[in-house]
Amino acid sequence: MSLPAWNILRGKTAAITGGTTGIGRAIALEFIRQGCNVAINHLGLPKDEHLRHSLLQEVESSHRKGTSPVGEVLEIAGDVTVPETSTGLVEEAVKRWGKLDVFVSNAGVFRQAEFLEIESSLLNQSLDVNVKGTFYSCQAAARQMVSQGNGGSIISISSVSALVGGGLQTHYTPTKAAVLSLMQSMAISLGKHKIRCNALLPGTINTQLADHDMKNPTKKAYLEARIPLGRIGDPEDMAGPAVFLASEHMSRYVNGSGLLADGGMFCNLQ
Repeated sequence: MSLPAWNILRGKTAAITGGTTGIGRAIALEFIRQGCNVAINHLGLPKDEHLRHSLLQEVESSHRKGTSPVGEVLEIAGDVTVPETSTGLVEEAVKRWGKLDVFVSNAGVFRQAEFLEIESSLLNQSLDVNVKGTFYSCQAAARQMVSQGNGGSIISISSVSALVGGGLQTHYTPTKAAVLSLMQSMAISLGKHKIRCNALLPGTINTQLADHDMKNPTKKAYLEARIPLGRIGDPEDMAGPAVFLASEHMSRYVNGSGLLADGGMFCNLQ
C-alpha cells in the first residue's frame, strides 16, 4: 500500500542502488509518487529485464493517472562493487535534473549458509557488495552533495541483523553492522556540510533475499510468531521510513541514526 501523494519530495532528485527489486523498488516508486525524480541503478542482467520493464511501466501508469505531480525515472545498469558505477549513477542524475538531494544505498546480497561451509567466494561477495558497494556509492553521493553546498540526505539499508546474530548469517550480519557503523561515522564527517546520514534497519521482509524462509511454512510461522505485529513485512513497509529520512522537513535533525522498521521483532527477542 502506497502513501497518500503528499508531494513530500516534490522537486527533489534522488538516486538509489538496487532499485528494480524488493525494498529498493518500493522506495524508488514511493519517492516518485511523492514528486521526486529518481535515478535507479540495477545490474542489467538479462534474467531481470522483466523487472526493469515492469518498473518503468508502473511509473508510466502513475504519470497517466495524473492525480498529482509525480517524478521522473532514469535507470542505469552497473555493478556497485565497481566504484565507477556509482559515480556514473550520480553524474547521470545530475546531468538529467541538475542536482542530487537524496541518495539511497540499497543494493545488497544474502544467501543462507552454515558457518563451517562458507567458501571465500561467498564471503568476498558479501563484503564486496554489502560493504564496499555501500561505501563507494555513498562516497560518490557525498562528493556531489558537498560540491553543491546545499546539504542532503544519505540513507543506507542495513538490517536488524546489524544488532543480532544469525546462525546462517555469519557472513552477512557483520556486513550490515558495518553499514550501520558507516552511517554513524559519515554523519560525523559530513555534518559540517549539512548532509544527514542514516541507516534503515528492516526486519524480516518478503523479498527475493528471504525466499528460502518464505517458502518454508514452518520457518515462516516461526518468524511471524517473533514479530509483535504478527506478520512478515512487505517491501512497501520500508517506503514510508525512507521518505521520512529523505525529507528535511520531517527529519531535519535526524542524523547518525539507525531506524528499526521490523514490526517490533528486535524488542521481542528475549
